Amino acid sequence: MLKLRKLSGQELIKALTKLGYKPKRQKGSHVILTKETESGKTGCTVPLHGELKIGTIKGILKQAKISEQDLIKLLK
Repeated sequence: MLKLRKLSGQELIKALTKLGYKPKRQKGSHVILTKETESGKTGCTVPLHGELKIGTIKGILKQAKISEQDLIKLLK
């Protein structure tokens, strides 16, 4: 099993857009992404930092309702 690695904010946004999320707006150094699903709107906030800590990435994935394994497969 592969582990989650540190990513920049831009790398994470790029991966989330491949999963259907679209940037809605930006406030300062944070980008708000949204996605329409059958159960309603889902959203998450990604800071545009050079390197995001693993805990921050896990929190963003939880907001976005995406598993770590799905993100890891996408980043391969």
